[in-house]
Amino acid sequence: MDTKIKGGVVGGIVGGVVFGMLMQIMGMMPMIAMMVGSESALAGWILHLIISTVTGILFVYLFGSKVSTNADGVRYGLIYGLIWWVLGPLVIMPVILGMGIQIQNAFGQPQLMSLMGHLVFGVILGVIVAKYQK
Repeated sequence: MDTKIKGGVVGGIVGGVVFGMLMQIMGMMPMIAMMVGSESALAGWILHLIISTVTGILFVYLFGSKVSTNADGVRYGLIYGLIWWVLGPLVIMPVILGMGIQIQNAFGQPQLMSLMGHLVFGVILGVIVAKYQK
């Protein structure tokens, strides 16, 4: 496996575990699992880590050439986390769950907690990818 891709995989998994712990504390894993027809926290974790790994690899393709230092990793990781906060819990997940796009609810407490988790995920991912670029 290409070293840069490995950075995306490792960064996605590590960032996903940290973000997943925050979601677990908030009781969100059953809702994640609902996207695949389950309410099991285990199913939520599995789906979340698959998504985290795929988004980690995608980060490398989109921003990998721009990330060579920790500062770059933080910068692009924050941007990427923000993008996925909009795409994931405000657009894709609610549409899958039949709730429609939730942009109008973006600044409620659960969504702001989700924003924080996505930003933490992005920073961890970006910094790990920067380490693998060297």
